[in-house]
Amino acid sequence: MNEHFADFVDDLKETHGDNLVSVVLYGSAAAGDFVRHESDYNVLIVLEKIAPIDLRNAHACLREWNRLGHPVPVYFTADEMENAGDVFPIEFHFMEHARKVLYGRDPFEGIHISDRYLRHQTEFELRSNLLKLRRRYVHASTSVQRLCDLMADSLTSFSADFRAVLLLIGKVPPIKKLDIVRELVAELHLHGEPFEIIFDIRKNIGSEQMSEKAANDVFADYLIQIERVISAVNEIGE
Repeated sequence: MNEHFADFVDDLKETHGDNLVSVVLYGSAAAGDFVRHESDYNVLIVLEKIAPIDLRNAHACLREWNRLGHPVPVYFTADEMENAGDVFPIEFHFMEHARKVLYGRDPFEGIHISDRYLRHQTEFELRSNLLKLRRRYVHASTSVQRLCDLMADSLTSFSADFRAVLLLIGKVPPIKKLDIVRELVAELHLHGEPFEIIFDIRKNIGSEQMSEKAANDVFADYLIQIERVISAVNEIGE
């Protein structure tokens, strides 16, 4: 894995010099859950300080990285990493358990991640992603391919939220998306079939034979299960 990212890390070292503290791969690629053409290479870059010139200087290497289809990395300062554990509990918990340090020191070593606002952030993320899903469905509903793409894409976001729900109910979440979803299905007694179908869609299994009605039926069941998860999280806060 280090060899795969060697050129990118070398570009970052040349760009940021002594200001570069860490380069960390996190998410599905670090967790062994990468799906070709579906998953992204998510990268965290930690600098000692971040001024506009530091980001401007990174334009060339990040433009090439983005051109290859990868999202622009997340930039933090070393101080922000130490002080933001209570603000981004979902993201920090995920990075903490699914990461590969490509360069420098491990920025999560000694970091305290507070769960004080975890329930609030989890419900916010779930409801925000649900609203986004409904809005995108309006245009995707008449095309099987667009609808399958929408469900496959959205499940990535919801699986991260589901991982946070498992934390809220006192469970140690698995690393891989499929295992996270299956465990939450079992814990909340959800209907697991729509999730299994969508995971097959992510692996390009079965979507070619799916009718428009079948795809919309899967989406309807998928929506119901997400709404049930939100209701369960809402009850935790009561």
